[in-house]
Amino acid sequence: MTKVAIMGATGYAALELIKILLRNPEVEIVALTTRSDEAPHISEIHHSLEGRLDLRCENLSAAEIAERADFVFCALPHVASMEVIPDLLADGCRVVDLSADYRLSDPAVYEQWYHHVHIDPTRLGSTIYGLPELGADKIPSADLIANPGCYTSASILGLAPLIANSLIEPTGIIIDAKSGVSGAGRKPKLGTLYPECNESITAYGVGTHRHTPEIEEVLTTLGGTDVKVTFTPHLTPMNRGILATMYPRLKEDTSLDHLKEVYHTFYADKPFVRIIDRLPATREVAGTNYCDISLQSAGNQLIVFSAIDNLIKGAAGVAVQNFNLMAGYPETTGLIV
Repeated sequence: MTKVAIMGATGYAALELIKILLRNPEVEIVALTTRSDEAPHISEIHHSLEGRLDLRCENLSAAEIAERADFVFCALPHVASMEVIPDLLADGCRVVDLSADYRLSDPAVYEQWYHHVHIDPTRLGSTIYGLPELGADKIPSADLIANPGCYTSASILGLAPLIANSLIEPTGIIIDAKSGVSGAGRKPKLGTLYPECNESITAYGVGTHRHTPEIEEVLTTLGGTDVKVTFTPHLTPMNRGILATMYPRLKEDTSLDHLKEVYHTFYADKPFVRIIDRLPATREVAGTNYCDISLQSAGNQLIVFSAIDNLIKGAAGVAVQNFNLMAGYPETTGLIV
């Protein structure tokens, strides 16, 4: 049995992690953590787990977690993750970090966008970025994986074949993305209260959203040239899902059929990317680890659509993909439903 702990078990992504991991008979969830000292039973936090997992959420130290678990999913907020991950690694745990703390390679860029000084900067730049569709060969041997962000997964997967094949201009890429309310997390905030966001759609984080440097860095590394995007997220009145609409500029006239073939080739052996002819919809990927991508044209403008479930392919699902590769399980284990 592979013994697993989940830190920050009270959030939405942690619930999805638990449900996916329970589908793997070779995995035993041995610890769940919370920063509360009350030690609530997990079914008191996530009622859908009643009768499925008999564990309490405990306020455990890294050493206490390492005594029980071989792998740790760190679903803590940014800053909180980097405070505990060095100790987990020192105690022999392998970690999939769902926060943003290890996604960027430059401590100065991290400080600029997250407004905190990174306290474990030597791991930045060497931590494996855990988007399996782009780097599955590096993941199995890693001790620490930086799980991608939700908007970044949709955007990078949508643009990667074009960047990798140098088919588009690397600057001036427009990404218009829309997310369900669960993307803001479970902690109550004024802007995500039902009367505030229902029957309304609004942009936020214009020019300041923290996923921007992540998208640019990963695509820059992939293409070998400096990528710049204009990324604008929107909050939509639905529980879950992301739809990213991207407007890249082709370097030269290229038929839509050829571009579709490029995508089919690029993702030929990637089980969770589906290249479709119809326009994607978030309801068609809800509850799954799939990313649906569609290429369309309007005159000379190429438009790329990418749809994912923000809690699964944008968080827990890709985390389990990474874990499966690290632990030696088939990549799809627990993720095909």
